[in-house]
Amino acid sequence: MAPTEIHLITGNANKIADIRAILAPAGIAVKNQAIDLPEIQGTIEEITTAKCQRAAEIIGGPVVVDDTALCFNAMNGLPGPYIKSFLEALGPEKLHLMLAGFSDKSAQAVATLGYSAGPGHEPMLFQGRIDGTIVAARGTMKYGWQTCFEVEETGQTLAEMPDDEKHKISHLGIALQKLVSWLKGPN
Repeated sequence: MAPTEIHLITGNANKIADIRAILAPAGIAVKNQAIDLPEIQGTIEEITTAKCQRAAEIIGGPVVVDDTALCFNAMNGLPGPYIKSFLEALGPEKLHLMLAGFSDKSAQAVATLGYSAGPGHEPMLFQGRIDGTIVAARGTMKYGWQTCFEVEETGQTLAEMPDDEKHKISHLGIALQKLVSWLKGPN
């Protein structure tokens, strides 16, 4: 039987709202706690696994963590899981300038969720990926780099899309649907 509540570890209020909206139709409520978790250097999967293990130890029970990457194809996947540092330095309005010297502006948005049943349990990872293009900021800023990632299939930035539409096709929405399927399926 799937849990009716998950414990999400994040301090990002807008991300919490998005996750609650995506999980509500599945009957899963979201409790959250902001814990400053150290982020190791590594792949997005290694980073998410380490964060999930540490969060489960701190909480002493089941947790969900997420890690987001923005991978520029012209830069062989950089900044990848280190996008937060680039955003802090440049802001979303200047992020597209990183690709000024490249003709290839294509990118991939990646959300990786980690679920752990508690301390000592190996985290399960669920990943969503979408293709798009890095553009000058457009739309209403909520969080992250949503204003400068134009989704390939819509021609809109994530920030220009209505939430209900964005939740169906975003990298985070895809990862959350995989988590829900796993939670509701035979384990």
